[in-house]
Amino acid sequence: MIITGKYPNLRLRRNRKSEWIRRLVRETNLTVNDLILPIFLTEGINKKIPIKSMPGIYRYSINKLVGILDRAIRRKIPMVALFPYTNPNIKDVLGSEALNENNLVCRAIRYIKKRYKNEIGIMCDVALDPYTSHGHDGILKKRKILNDETIDILVEQALLQAKMGCDVIAPSDMMDGRIKRIRQRLDKENLKDVQIISYAAKYASNFYGPFREAVGSNNVLKGDKKTYQMDFRNCNESLREVSLDIKEGADMVIVKPGMPYLDIIRSVKDNFKIPVIAYQVSGEYSLIKNGIQKKIIHEKSIIESLMSFKRAGANAIITYFADTINLDLFN
Repeated sequence: MIITGKYPNLRLRRNRKSEWIRRLVRETNLTVNDLILPIFLTEGINKKIPIKSMPGIYRYSINKLVGILDRAIRRKIPMVALFPYTNPNIKDVLGSEALNENNLVCRAIRYIKKRYKNEIGIMCDVALDPYTSHGHDGILKKRKILNDETIDILVEQALLQAKMGCDVIAPSDMMDGRIKRIRQRLDKENLKDVQIISYAAKYASNFYGPFREAVGSNNVLKGDKKTYQMDFRNCNESLREVSLDIKEGADMVIVKPGMPYLDIIRSVKDNFKIPVIAYQVSGEYSLIKNGIQKKIIHEKSIIESLMSFKRAGANAIITYFADTINLDLFN
């Protein structure tokens, strides 16, 4: 970059002297249109269960979704993402509950579509970890995650969610080749308008702990996920993952986690010019939320964190702050 001029003729502080001029020359903006709201589901009636490691976040029974969805629609949040807490008694090694048309996610999709039609979009994860007794995203055999056998199940899971009314299918499993198989099956079933948002650059991160508590996989996970999620030391590998998923039919891609991976967001955006979604994951949320509650940092740090994603090139952000953030802080 070449900056023409020099001090004292050039005084960059002139463009910071007043609030109005700072707004006028602002390079990055954030609105509710940029936010996706994750919602945790639980079985039962009239249930709103706090998640201990995520202050202010709850699991909702389906009939209690009205409050959070009404608020999201009033705020004009474009889309929600659904995540189930599965009863341990119905988990098995194959994650069979993922293919049950009356599982928690499928019933929630039907409920939302019946009540709200297309007032708000629905995104659903395609992965087996909420349903497997070992906590992994795929089929586990002799301590190895089987790629192709897992895809066979993921394709059926994606098809089921789409038939229930899910708008955006989000494979988060990190199996090689699953985007192509899912896209082909959706198209074959005349579900060509269902979008695929791929967790293309998903890292084996230490920031997922609170999420695993929320979906109930934290106490059952055997081993780690390093053989299918990416090494956090790698950058170029993320471009290969994204490139393959785009070629296979992904409409958008997710970088997960968010703040520790701003360089990845920028690199993906610069190289592919595709809609990029940042996921501000549970560990990021809990760190910021606890810092605010203990008055270590200011509430405005939420906006600062979200703005960093936009500045890095993200088109949208999956964030647990979406429905509680003070909208006045946007200004």
